[in-house]
Amino acid sequence: MPPITSYCLLCIDSPDLRRPPCRNTMSHTTDHDRPVAVMTAAQEGMLWGSLVSDALAMPAHWYYQRDAIIRDYGVMGDYRTPTNPHPDSILWRSHYEPLNDRGEILHEQAVFWGKRGIHYHQFLEAGENTLNAQLALMLAEQIKKQGGYIPSTFLEAYRDFMLTPGSHRDTYLEECHRRFFEAHARGRALERCGAVDGHIGGLFSVAPLVALHKGSWPELRKIVRQQVAWTHRHEGVLKSAEVMARVLWAVHEGEPLREAVERHGNDFFSARKASPWLHQEDAVVMDRHFSAACYIEHAFPVTLYLAWKYADDFEAGLMANTHLGGDNCHRGMVMGAMIGAAVGKEGIPGPWIQELKAHQALAALTERTTGDAPMDHDRGSF
Repeated sequence: MPPITSYCLLCIDSPDLRRPPCRNTMSHTTDHDRPVAVMTAAQEGMLWGSLVSDALAMPAHWYYQRDAIIRDYGVMGDYRTPTNPHPDSILWRSHYEPLNDRGEILHEQAVFWGKRGIHYHQFLEAGENTLNAQLALMLAEQIKKQGGYIPSTFLEAYRDFMLTPGSHRDTYLEECHRRFFEAHARGRALERCGAVDGHIGGLFSVAPLVALHKGSWPELRKIVRQQVAWTHRHEGVLKSAEVMARVLWAVHEGEPLREAVERHGNDFFSARKASPWLHQEDAVVMDRHFSAACYIEHAFPVTLYLAWKYADDFEAGLMANTHLGGDNCHRGMVMGAMIGAAVGKEGIPGPWIQELKAHQALAALTERTTGDAPMDHDRGSF
């Protein structure tokens, strides 16, 4: 595992090339003061897009009978509250037994594990985010508050959040979290608890890292790999995380989304092969060429395809993703960030913005200041 290092968003892109990036993320002397940075429309859009897409897909998460989505929720053009029974839930065969208090992460949800028909997100309300999206928001808030990405701070906050009863209301905890806290219960240092987990859920932290990064691409690349590896030390996930970050960074710098996907995602996706599929139903394309499952080797290519196909239509793209079922929440977080970056917050349907449960927190986080005031890390400015 790489050592824990911290980077300052003020100094990563310092024009003084003789001075290495500063690692003081909490305070600066006056010679470091610079104008308040403006969050671009792409950066704002990728954060909103990621969380909105997760909340939209949440009720139909891990449905594999697509007709059951329509039966239970109708056409999902707005947020819905999940209902029991979940027709494809496998929570009945899932098991987690904490070794000690350092591994107790199920809390009040433990009684639902091992039961049939339980919805993975049964206690979430319409517009509420799943656990991984909540962790993404927590990471973004930390970066803004501290003025930089501090790996140790995330790990400590992640530990405390997961070990505190009532910190969230999600019933299902992915394998990455269970394996992390199994290792933590055995006494491993936090930075050594990550498992070799190969699921697309491992990309939950990429959008906030890109959205709040003010330095160079090489620094961002290092930070993304380090952060994702805390929970997913899987080369396929790490490679996918880099591609996702490259695509988001390219769109942030002005490249059209389709071109960015074609250029940076070509190890996972071929526009030449995919072009004939554009006139086919998404479910047909999914079943013939991809998979709705959560494994990164299946989930990431189809996510790139959907982001490429719906590059300029957030609403159509994310409704399509929702109705495809499977791991639509984590696919949605990735493609929602990509399309959101391309169309900006203004390209996301207004009701999806306003009715998102995290609306107030995300609005404060993405407020686009103009600026001439000096950066103030204590106030949490970018």
